[in-house]
Amino acid sequence: METYRLYRNILCIDLKSFYASVECAIRGLNPFTTPLVVADKSRGGGSVVLAVTPYLKKRGVSSRCRVYDLPKDGDIIYAKPRMKKYLEVSTKIIEIYLKYVAYEDLHIYSIDEVFLDLTTYLNYYEKTDEEMAKIILDDILETTKIPATCGIGPNMLLSKIALDIESKQAPNFIAKWTYDDVETKLWNISPLSEMWGIGSRMERNLNNLGLYTIGDIARYPLKRLAKYYGVLGEELYHHAHGIDQSIIHEKIAYQPVSKSVGHGQTLFHDYFYDDVKQIILELTDQVVKRLREGEKKAYTIHFGIGYSKAVGGGFSHQKTLPFPSWNESEIYQICLDLLDEHYDGSPIRSVNIRASNLVKEYFIQLNLFSDVSQRIKEHKVHKTIDNIHFKHGKNAVIRGSSLTEASTLQSRNTMVGGHHG
Repeated sequence: METYRLYRNILCIDLKSFYASVECAIRGLNPFTTPLVVADKSRGGGSVVLAVTPYLKKRGVSSRCRVYDLPKDGDIIYAKPRMKKYLEVSTKIIEIYLKYVAYEDLHIYSIDEVFLDLTTYLNYYEKTDEEMAKIILDDILETTKIPATCGIGPNMLLSKIALDIESKQAPNFIAKWTYDDVETKLWNISPLSEMWGIGSRMERNLNNLGLYTIGDIARYPLKRLAKYYGVLGEELYHHAHGIDQSIIHEKIAYQPVSKSVGHGQTLFHDYFYDDVKQIILELTDQVVKRLREGEKKAYTIHFGIGYSKAVGGGFSHQKTLPFPSWNESEIYQICLDLLDEHYDGSPIRSVNIRASNLVKEYFIQLNLFSDVSQRIKEHKVHKTIDNIHFKHGKNAVIRGSSLTEASTLQSRNTMVGGHHG
């Protein structure tokens, strides 16, 4: 194992309860003593809570719940989400990171989490990685009033696990793991889904093999894991030994390939058959627009409906086409056909459409039953509309049906991340 080990100085920094901490900073409040949640209460009890303060987390409140799940006692402060503000603060914090490292040594993992490679900087600063972590966290807090936590490790994997498992309980919010901690700390992690990169489904599969701790995976034969899970099994085995050969500038260079595009919407009152068709039309437009942007066509269309909480359930089905498509009317009709086939009349609260099995747009296969020239003409029209939207805004050109009461398009077009800025 020794020959595969990278020895670097990687920081993984997470902004604590980021959205909630931003709202507290704006109000001059301490997130560790304030019962604040980020949620649009005006949307009703089913509204999603995007974040809660560390104070509420300590009281057992989940950071991802609904308004009706929140404690009824106490004076909870509701902050309406404002995504533009969170992006502004995130950008300001990224500027702080770039005071200490070059861009190629920064990997932005999400709006509130990054990796920094300090390997080549410690001699320059004449500091240890732990001292640099404290300097950077203090700079973030002083500049933006946002608290942060940090994991340190010899690779990205161990720094991330140190962050997730230990840093949030550390007195200074900093935890450092080395390869010496693999057997004493990493191997003790259980349930397996506590480990970065292992989801609930993989956890169930591994449990079925009798594997319940990371140590169990580390001691399991590599050849058998590779037989069951292929390359993923080999990666699991190496990660269980604390081995991760990725370095940050390689992560930046890597561009993941999208295997599908999709769009969904949670509705804030009950919809039924006639009204939901307008939502399906608007979501179809969004999905096909993303296909055009990626210069892709899709063979398979997935369509899902979620019923209201009072009823529960819903359905999700798909249809694979004989010819790949980026045609709005065709994809819309497929969704309507699936709606007609499976809808039972219950009140609808969510709609999802996804296109998969993608091929490049230039992939052409003649369909004797389709008017190819008409479809190419429609495609050109929509490309023109895309350009108008880019120059003049999403509401510059809309369908006439988007002026009806059933439509949510004009409202959603003013949102960032599903919320008004």
